[in-house]
Amino acid sequence: MPALHYLNPDDLNFPPVEEALDEPNGLLAVGGDLSSDRLLHAYRQGIFPWYEDGQPILWWHPAPRMVLYPEELHVSRSLQKLQRKNTLQITADQAFPEVIEHCAGRGNHTRPGTWITAEMLDAYKRLHREGWAHSLEAWDQKQLVGGLYGIAIGSIFFGESMFSLQDNASKLVLVALVRKLYQQEFRLIDCQIASEHLAAFGAREISREKFMQELAAGVNQETHWNWENV
Repeated sequence: MPALHYLNPDDLNFPPVEEALDEPNGLLAVGGDLSSDRLLHAYRQGIFPWYEDGQPILWWHPAPRMVLYPEELHVSRSLQKLQRKNTLQITADQAFPEVIEHCAGRGNHTRPGTWITAEMLDAYKRLHREGWAHSLEAWDQKQLVGGLYGIAIGSIFFGESMFSLQDNASKLVLVALVRKLYQQEFRLIDCQIASEHLAAFGAREISREKFMQELAAGVNQETHWNWENV
């Protein structure tokens, strides 16, 4: 039975992902820090931090893994109809700090996302300034009403969180993201953990072995998306 690994603060390396626990599913390691170097080293292996205030940093690599291949996007008829009537403006990287704050429940109308701690906010805002973390936003006039954020490495987009202050705003943002990723030949979107919501858009589970093969092929693949143009 695999043992839980405690990270050395002075060593960026993680244990082999195959040593992640079965219960809770995917828990791989504890500790370390949220430095940009460690986060990027983690994401390149499909490892991500997920913990709440008062807990140490917990690192995960669940199996099976939910992913969305851009070419497999499914848009329901009702959402297609809504898109044709849509008056929202979709932008990219125009309000990253506001998007992640809303995802954390620090905006005015969202439920707190307790796993997005103050330490996480600082870390991902830093990754955004460094060009790794990106956001998409939905605007009603000049009001931010929905959005999502994640990490882009090579041709892999690691989705993190989304929010919506207006019906279907986050769904429209997600569709815009996937279509843009398809145009730019991104390999997949990592959705991390299975959810019915994402399955409705075409996301599906794959094995850890398959996921690692996709990462190996994708994280070093060059892409040329201008994130300011959706």
